[in-house]
Amino acid sequence: MKPIFGRGPSLPIRLTLAVLACLLLMVADSRYHAFAGAKVYLNSLVSPLQYMANSPRILLDSASTQLMSRQSLLAQSERLERELFLLRDDLLRLRHLEQENQRLRDLLGSPVHYDTRRMVAEIMAVDTDPFSHQVVIDKGSLQGVFEGQPVLNEQGVVGQITSVGKTTSRVLLITDTSHGIPVRVARNDIRAIASGSGQLDRLVLHNITRNTDIQEGDVLLSSGLAGRFPEGYPVGRVSHVGYEEGQPFADIRVQPFAALDRVRYLLLLWPEHRLIDVHEEPVP
Repeated sequence: MKPIFGRGPSLPIRLTLAVLACLLLMVADSRYHAFAGAKVYLNSLVSPLQYMANSPRILLDSASTQLMSRQSLLAQSERLERELFLLRDDLLRLRHLEQENQRLRDLLGSPVHYDTRRMVAEIMAVDTDPFSHQVVIDKGSLQGVFEGQPVLNEQGVVGQITSVGKTTSRVLLITDTSHGIPVRVARNDIRAIASGSGQLDRLVLHNITRNTDIQEGDVLLSSGLAGRFPEGYPVGRVSHVGYEEGQPFADIRVQPFAALDRVRYLLLLWPEHRLIDVHEEPVP
């Protein structure tokens, strides 16, 4: 039986014809640009397929970039937080140093007589006994400190040295019950003894008669009597003047100028007549 469709050329012949046709088309396109218009349409038809084939790579690149950006942002945030923490610590130390610097400036600029020797000392310890008002400072006999030496701060008289070691000394505050300092009223030069009351914010004037001209608000200065404290240093301000019926003496209370519960730096004074041999020169 004769087949309906005739049998075509063999496969090698078909392959040869296809190769020749491809070569002819390539020469025609490269030399004569015969298919320039057709290629535009073909590219338009193929471009959606190219976008679809390239979309997984774009998604993976975008995800990778976002992941790297997120990790980079987290690392940068942690680094900035550490830097901020360090800067805050530096700021706190800077504020502390500014406060200390201001206290030292106030201390060196306190109203002391500039013809005396001076030295700045720092408080190392405070006596824990509630009935004893004493502190320990970081200066001793090696720096020329001596017993009975007057001690001040930028506000006024603080106390005096009671015992001296090689590198430390003990200061008895003016509010201790065993301490007394000769004072005079700046307004009228009335003289008295300001004694410690056992409270850090109070001194008392004993044996002052009722008719003595002392008023609230009067400023008390060291009188220089007894030769322990130089004359003219601020001690305190009269805060209360009271009279009880039948009592011969007035009840007079004085608030010290120096805030004794908050002192840190103190100023040691040397009288002009006392020669010292120190390893560290006092403040000129």
